[in-house]
Order: sequence, then structure tokens, then C-alpha cells
Amino acid sequence: MKSPRILVYGVLVAVAAFAIGQVWPDLLGRAAYAFESGQATAARDQLKHVRDLSAAFQEVTKAIKPSVVNIRSIRKIEMDGRMRRMPFPGQSPFGDDFFERFFGDRFRRNPGGEQFVQRGLGTGVIVSEDGYIVTNNHVVHDATDVTVTLSDERSFDAEIVGTDEKTDLAILKIDAPDLLPAELSDSEDVQVGEWVLAMGNPFGLAHTVTAGIISAKGRSSVGIADYEDFIQTDAAINPGNSGGPLVNLEGEVIGINTAIATRTGSYQGIGFAIPANMVKQVMDAIVEDGKMVRGWLGVTIQDLTEDLAASFEFEGTDGVLIGDVIEDGPADRAGLQSGDIIVQYDGKSVSDMNRLRNRIAATKPGEEVEFEIVRDGKRRTKTVEIGELESQSFFARGAAGPDDLGMRVQNLTPDIARQLRLQTDEQGIVVTQVEPGGLAEKSGVRPGDLIIAVGGDRVTNLGEFRQALSSSDLERGVRLRVKTEGMQRFVFLKR
Repeated sequence: MKSPRILVYGVLVAVAAFAIGQVWPDLLGRAAYAFESGQATAARDQLKHVRDLSAAFQEVTKAIKPSVVNIRSIRKIEMDGRMRRMPFPGQSPFGDDFFERFFGDRFRRNPGGEQFVQRGLGTGVIVSEDGYIVTNNHVVHDATDVTVTLSDERSFDAEIVGTDEKTDLAILKIDAPDLLPAELSDSEDVQVGEWVLAMGNPFGLAHTVTAGIISAKGRSSVGIADYEDFIQTDAAINPGNSGGPLVNLEGEVIGINTAIATRTGSYQGIGFAIPANMVKQVMDAIVEDGKMVRGWLGVTIQDLTEDLAASFEFEGTDGVLIGDVIEDGPADRAGLQSGDIIVQYDGKSVSDMNRLRNRIAATKPGEEVEFEIVRDGKRRTKTVEIGELESQSFFARGAAGPDDLGMRVQNLTPDIARQLRLQTDEQGIVVTQVEPGGLAEKSGVRPGDLIIAVGGDRVTNLGEFRQALSSSDLERGVRLRVKTEGMQRFVFLKR
């Protein structure tokens, strides 16, 4: 028989268990609620930062709005009565008419049927108190009338001071009092991931603001302009935003919105802006000299691939290969040669062709610049006096070798030399046919290319060419030197 004490303990435990069973859920619920309340309080504190960001957007908008203008342009085109449309020149990298897709294109035929009026919308940024405005060249290209409207709705006729098609920039000027210019930042300080605002006149909706981040820097080979170093952003940009500012959260202009990557003609998440540093160079040159003067080296250049680099016994691909040197040009006078690999320009490393090209173009003609090159595996230093680019610049593309490599070749004859506009003393092997999808085509070879060397050996006829190839290991690859449209470049063929 159990003792009275044990019975008492049992009763007490049962009572306690019953009490806990009644109270415990309530305690748990209160604890959970207290935890959620703590989270909510912390979240509300954090939301203050979100409100701070929203306030920053508002302040940036206020800071930049008086410096942003809407631009309306008119281009009157005298036409043949049979013609219905005259498109602006230029194609986007996506196969669409660049001007029409991004800037907008509307035509109206006058009653006489002999003239078209093309109207366009764009945006600009005031960059000086005395009325200079920067915008895109394609916004005012060949315009006969340009009107600028300020944020207070005042409108002024604008003078086109100068344009630069190679960067797609233009400088306008208006005569207006009390203008507030925008501040142009050092675009080298731009960081991928930072918040930015875009302001413009999309679809005629004046002073529209969109927000996004910097998606990438240094975008080149986009196919929009000759000189490219674009800032990429996901801030919404649409037709009419051309020439408008891309602004950081300090209210500084870091770029001029220029184009979008699109298959529809409207925003699809990728926009491009010309960096402020490039804008300043072009702007200063046009205001001071009426045109953009660029430096010139007098070479064709190309990026290094792993195979090309290895064929020169060069480690890595950070460098730019000289394919050809123009006779009596700045590089030729300084002793630079075809096959040299440029690794430094003016004390700064060189990684790719487009960046080097932009830096040469930004150098004032007559200035002496030190190049560090690699030749035959050894580093050398050359000092070059940069010339002035007076005509179309030269740069390399990509190229070349017998039938089993996907191409047909033959000896160079006087008749073929005349057809290809080659010098009478030219020597080499002519590519007459390239097989679609073959090795030669994949390497960039096309009919009309002149093969002048295999590896380091010159070739003047089919026998020398086949002998040079037979002694080469095509599994490891062979370097060819070819001439295309009068300019030399290197090509690497590998099975």
C-alpha cells in the first residue's frame, strides 16, 4: 500500500501538470508574439534607412531637374516625289535602325510632295552657366531647327556648336539667363552595383525619372559608336531619353544616356551611357576648337587570344598585338613593328584593344608617350610622338590557309592583284573561296585575304605555303599573317 506522502506528491504533480497544460499554450503564444514584436520594431528601425534612400532619390531629382532640358529637332528633307521615306543612317547591334528605334522617327509629307519633315525628341544636360548643353549627336543629326525647353517650360532656339559622330555626342548652345549647370563626376570612380537615376523625355513625357543600378562598366564592341567605353545600367531608358543624364546619389552626372539593347524598340533592362570623362574630353575640344581632335598611332591592333599569345611565347592575354604598322606613321618612326605586343601605355597597363584605342584617341597630337612592348619574349620601351587622326582610323578584325582547312587558295597574279587593288610588287597567296562553317571561316578568313606568312616564314607561292603548313603542327595551331584591304593582321588556325 502506498504511503500517504506518495499519494500527496502524486496529487500535487497531477495538479501542477493540469495547471501547466492550461497556462503553457498561453505562455508560448505570448513569447512568440513578443518575438515577432521585436522583429517588427527592428524592421521599423531599418525602414528608416529605406525612407532615407527614398529621400535621397527625391533630393537628387530636385538637384538635377533644372539642369535637364527637353530637345525637339526638325529635319527638312528634300525628296524625290517617288520616295516615301529617308531613314537616318546607322544600325544598332541588334539589326534595327538605331536612330528610329531609340530616338523616335516620325515623317510628315507636305502638300507639295517634295519635302519631308522629320521630327525628333531627345534630352540634354546644361553643362555651363553661359548656355552650353551636351546631348547625343543622333538627337540633332542634320537638324535644321533645334528647340530646347527648360524645366520651367521656357523654350529657346539652340545653336549646334559641334558634333562628334565617333562618340555620338553633340554640343548645343542657348542664350538664356540664370542657368544652373550640372556637375560632371569622375566616371572612373563609378562602381558596379551603385544606385543611379536616369532623367529624360521618354515618349515626350518631360522630366521622367527612373532608378536602377550600374550593371557593368567598360562596355565596348557594342556597335553604337566608333569609340565605346559605355556604362551599362538597368535604370529604365526609352525613346526620348537620348542625351539625358545618368546621375549618382550625390547629384553628379556620371554619363549621358545613349542607347538601349532591345528587340522591341523599348526598354528591356539594358541601357548604355557615355561616361562623363569621355563627355568632358569631347565637350572641351568642341567648345575650344570647334571639333574633336584625336591622337593617332598609325597601327592596326587586335586583342590577344590564348593561342595567338602562345604562338609568340607570351604568357597570358593581357596585352594588345600590333598587326601592321603604317609606313612613316608615328609608330613606324618610333620603331614599333608588326608582332610587337603592347603591355603598357604611358605607364598604365594595357589589357584590350578598345581601351588602348580610346586612350590613344584621347592623347593630344604632338605629345610623347612611352610604350612598353614585348618583342621576341623581351620587354622593350619605345617613345612615340602621337600624331593626329585626320581620317578614318584603322583597326584589326580577325582571318586565313589549303582545302582541308576549309578554304581554297592560289598564287597571286597581276590580274588578281589589280582586282584586289594591291601593289604590283605584293607577294603572297590569295584566298579565293571559304567554306561555310569550316576552320578558316571560324577563324575569320574571307575571300580576297592575302596570306603573306606562315609562322615566322614569308610565303610567296603555293609551294612555299604548303611546305610551311606541312612542317607546322596544326593540332597545336599555326599563326598566319594576312593582309585584308591593305592592312596586315595575325590569325591563328587550330584544328
